[in-house]
Amino acid sequence: MPEHLPDVYVSFRERFADIADQQDALARAVDAAGPLDEKTTRLVKLGIAIGSQADGAVRSNVRKALAAGATEAEIEQVILFGLTTRGFPATVAAWKWMNEVVVEQA
Repeated sequence: MPEHLPDVYVSFRERFADIADQQDALARAVDAAGPLDEKTTRLVKLGIAIGSQADGAVRSNVRKALAAGATEAEIEQVILFGLTTRGFPATVAAWKWMNEVVVEQA
């Protein structure tokens, strides 16, 4: 597994491997259920993660959005959308998490 994954996440997946596999299959089915392409899907999921102020989910979706071809500018725009819906502190936190991912991938 990638080194950026928290130990508790890795341990949970190891302890409940069948459930984790089923969760992965459900996630793939949900992603494939509609017309959105991979990049758009990742940007939408990033927005949801920002709304939840879920640090790990923001970081994960930044990584996945970049891998799907999203630019830093596109990701920053999604983060800025949070300013008027989630608030300034959540937006700044998400921007910080994004920048940390970008730096670690450089």
